[in-house]
Amino acid sequence: MKQSSCPNCGSNSFVKAGIVNERQRFKCKKCNYFFTVNKLGKQIDDYYVNKALQLYLEGLTYREIERILGISHVTIMNWVKKYNIKRPYNSEYHPTYKILNSSELSKYFSDPKNVKGSGVIVTELGDKFMLIKWERFKD
Repeated sequence: MKQSSCPNCGSNSFVKAGIVNERQRFKCKKCNYFFTVNKLGKQIDDYYVNKALQLYLEGLTYREIERILGISHVTIMNWVKKYNIKRPYNSEYHPTYKILNSSELSKYFSDPKNVKGSGVIVTELGDKFMLIKWERFKD
């Protein structure tokens, strides 16, 4: 990682000043400020951000999304807060989901009783497919 300017004064004149916690340390010649290069966090692909938010809107819980995508439920909560996602509340329906491969998916849709009387969404999940189905709560 290349440091281009002092974060304190913005000067471009600085020298190396040792290593702290395995990171290069610099000293600004102008203001005598010590600083290290910015640490880059783990970057998650936008595909997973979109998929996690989509699944959240479909009614899945944070922990269910964590198990499916392998991304921390805390990270998903932070994305929901960051993008100000509001999920509509409807107590008459509840989502159920299944993860199927392509042959299982075609077999599922070939049976008419599986698609009658409920909403279904199919979304790609790597080499498999996730089927989300809304069913009415039974009284």
